Amino acid sequence: MTDLIKIEKLRKNFKDFSLTDVTFRVPQGVVVGFIGENGAGKSTTIKSILGLVNPDGGKIEVFGKPAAALSREDKNRIGAVLGETALPENLNLQDIDGVMKYIFTHWDTGKFFALAEKFALPKDKKVKDFSRGMRQKVSLAVALSHGARLLILDEPTSGLDPVARDEILELLYDFMQDETHSILISSHIVSDLEKLCDYIAFIHGGRIVFEEEKDVLSEKYAIWRGTYEALGEFEPGAVVSYMRGEYGTSALVLRDKMPASQPLEHAGIEDIMLYFVRGGKGQIAEVKQCLV
Repeated sequence: MTDLIKIEKLRKNFKDFSLTDVTFRVPQGVVVGFIGENGAGKSTTIKSILGLVNPDGGKIEVFGKPAAALSREDKNRIGAVLGETALPENLNLQDIDGVMKYIFTHWDTGKFFALAEKFALPKDKKVKDFSRGMRQKVSLAVALSHGARLLILDEPTSGLDPVARDEILELLYDFMQDETHSILISSHIVSDLEKLCDYIAFIHGGRIVFEEEKDVLSEKYAIWRGTYEALGEFEPGAVVSYMRGEYGTSALVLRDKMPASQPLEHAGIEDIMLYFVRGGKGQIAEVKQCLV
């Protein structure tokens, strides 16, 4: 399967944070959801792909080429929406259309205004007078109006109500009807990712925890509930992470390592992320030691 994005051992060091050996890929014809808590490294990774951050090491390939070597035509095939919109605030939609004609070689005025109408965006109102959600819609309309083959979206539905988010998901579904297209999308609205994505890449503390098919995640992980003491009875490696509460203990577990007699609950993407980020680790050894 062809990879539209391939990242290997990406490193970037800041004063108080580092990306460390970030490795994952975005295959052709696939939507990859990029999840992680605030400050985990999602935006830094995305900006590195787009050339807005200079990595300290590792490799980034887009369309099979080093990201730094992409031609203007290659870059025209990438549609991007970042968390902070960068549209000129004194322009209206007519002005933006006029500017984009000179930036993108495959700019489609008709499609841009059709999307603007779908999003109920006023043509004569300046961007500075738009709400944050309206600005997100303009950015997405631009990204979808120049023949992009690859969409890189950082929180594209942030600030939007559920109806507007659903409209955007529909557009992304339509975009993916072409099997040569791919999307890399980060979002804190995990329910959107569960609807749209084929794969999930999870980053925590600047490191990739896993990249898995979405359906495999639900088969691999489950939620168990019981007493803290009972954790020590399961085979090593069965419990990935646990949390203790006032009314008992819950744990993220591997289904295939749990006894068939144990009742298990479905683990959604948000559950999995929560347990990896906030849950206790080293549980089996720790629990057994506490019980001695």
